[in-house]
Amino acid sequence: MSTPVTEERYNPFTGRRIVDGVDDPTPTAASMGLEPPRFCEQCGRRMIVQVSPDGWWAKCSRHGVVDSIDVARR
Repeated sequence: MSTPVTEERYNPFTGRRIVDGVDDPTPTAASMGLEPPRFCEQCGRRMIVQVSPDGWWAKCSRHGVVDSIDVARR
């Protein structure tokens, strides 16, 4: 029998695993869009983050780059 695959998600600002019913508050600066993510949403690993006057990018060693331009398009 195969077991269903569940995709774990992580808070991009705290690195904690997101669990239904458990509140993990997002920092105020992050909720206002002033702070880039510091952790990968897919694996919870710490990312390399580069901030510039016109945006930011963050790179996970396993899942690639997230850019502020990509986030703005969502």
